[in-house]
Amino acid sequence: MCGISGIINKDRRAVDASAIAAITDLVAHRGPDGEGFYFGEGFAFGHRRLAIMDLSDAGRQPMDYLGRYVITYNGEVYNFVELRERLARCGYRFASHTDTEVILAAYDKWGQRCVEQFNGMWAFAIHDIGRRLIFCSRDRFGVKPFYYADRAGRFVFGSEIKQVLHGAGGAAVANMAMLRDFLVEGLHDHTSATFFDGVRALAAGHNLVYRLDDHVAVETRWYTLATRDELPRMGAAAATSRFLQEFKQSIRYRLRSDVKVGTCLSGGLDSSSIASLAGAMYSAACGRPFQAVHARATEASLDESDHARAVADAGGIELCVVEPSVAEFAAAVDEVVRCQEEPFAAPSIFMQFFVFKKAREIGCKVMLDGQGGDEILLGYERYYAAHLRTLARPAALRELWAIHRFLARSDAKSSGGKGSGIVGLAALLAYFSFATVRTVALRRRHHFVKDRYLNDFPNVRALSAASADVRRTQTLEIEAFQLPHLLRYEDRNSMHHSVEARLPFLDYRLVETCYGIDTRLKIHGGWTKHILRVAMHGLAPADILWRENKLGFEAPTSTWLAAMRPAMETSIRGSLLVDALCKPDLDLARVDGATLWKLFSIAKWEAVYAVQAPPA
Repeated sequence: MCGISGIINKDRRAVDASAIAAITDLVAHRGPDGEGFYFGEGFAFGHRRLAIMDLSDAGRQPMDYLGRYVITYNGEVYNFVELRERLARCGYRFASHTDTEVILAAYDKWGQRCVEQFNGMWAFAIHDIGRRLIFCSRDRFGVKPFYYADRAGRFVFGSEIKQVLHGAGGAAVANMAMLRDFLVEGLHDHTSATFFDGVRALAAGHNLVYRLDDHVAVETRWYTLATRDELPRMGAAAATSRFLQEFKQSIRYRLRSDVKVGTCLSGGLDSSSIASLAGAMYSAACGRPFQAVHARATEASLDESDHARAVADAGGIELCVVEPSVAEFAAAVDEVVRCQEEPFAAPSIFMQFFVFKKAREIGCKVMLDGQGGDEILLGYERYYAAHLRTLARPAALRELWAIHRFLARSDAKSSGGKGSGIVGLAALLAYFSFATVRTVALRRRHHFVKDRYLNDFPNVRALSAASADVRRTQTLEIEAFQLPHLLRYEDRNSMHHSVEARLPFLDYRLVETCYGIDTRLKIHGGWTKHILRVAMHGLAPADILWRENKLGFEAPTSTWLAAMRPAMETSIRGSLLVDALCKPDLDLARVDGATLWKLFSIAKWEAVYAVQAPPA
């Protein structure tokens, strides 16, 4: 796990050593264990190393292979051991015990289709010397980032946007379309565009080939989420067995490391399942207890520390608990904004930030985490509507009643009293409404936004059109509207503290299995992620598996924002970008808390990155 960078001068002038060093040093936090550079004709690669596999100098990058290829690489190919054995049988020889060298051998063997052999997360650039091209690739789901800017005289890429901004030169200018989507529709990271005009992300599951002779960059899709034919026909027992087998293998792969591994533990279903399985595997292999980190909220209604403790006690796991205070939150705001690089929709990611900070302090250089579980197993209540539409009417009515009863119980658990389920049911029914009804609600909520930004709601229409089909809805969530921004949060929060985050739920074989099996195995009787709960029977505490309320690493938002409100309002009122988006009579007293945070996030991002509004 590392930080990568590259500069290509289109006039073939040699890249100045100080230029590539400058953008590489901007991501020193991603790789504190070493630095390296490679200079070609009119271009240069940079690399910062976070040593995880083969800690010797044999793992240094950029890495040369056979005198024909040079790579700068960020990520982990977990099945590199098996691939190395296959390639060795074909006559390839290896000088290190790294996955980096395996990637290069695989490229020599299979060319650009080598990525189809990889199980893992990656962003890399390979200089193919003989073909005079640079082959870049990003993993199937975009776990690892790759940003670039293609300017008139220069092509720049890196692991983080700040590198691209610095390398490309010029002022940081806001992408107003992205700001609009973020503020009004609550979306970000849903396209290849970023919040910075002219900076793009290489899309998940895509390759980019840069031809050095004519300086043309061609981006192509190499992976499409699909299901295997046998999966929809599997019965409950076979599907559950298949799921558990692949889930365990995914965790085994992600425990491969030459440094200490731990896990994030919220106390929810996903992280608890990972911790329970990984803890047993790790202790058996290493002979010492597995370690987990939990972030405890100061608000009692959000405190899940008892659940995390129950999982840790049951699995013999050492639990470290952090409890961020209002003062710590306020002190970290600028740091997290700079770390994340783009606006974000809620303060909950601060809890994750503090978890990875603690992980580094206790020496866990690798951390497992549960991102992806909700997206691959239909873990959100908003999936109910699409699920019901797949059922025949009698079955749909029975399931609707079961969902209503489930939501009532969940309300009761959350409120400490008698729940009606009305709130959850109302949210469910809203997903059956026409897109026009939902756009009216958005217009009312954002009455303070300039009219030109409220004319069209393409993302709402896309989600509404997909809501009749579970798989289409799930595809949009994985590829655009949910998972991408969660992966951005995860990557920046972990790598800011020089910690590698690994995500067992996003093993592509597990994703394809969950994507393909019958929806009724994922949602049943109101229970989301039902197959995971059944599969983990006897492997994790039953009280955790069958909890009816869902939280996650939730921040004590009301406490934090109440303390920060004066400072937030000052930032918002001083923002030129907020002025460009909103009507002159903006009354912050009439803005709901979630929207107020988004306005504040825009204002702080503008200040931290000196972002300018585009010319009128």
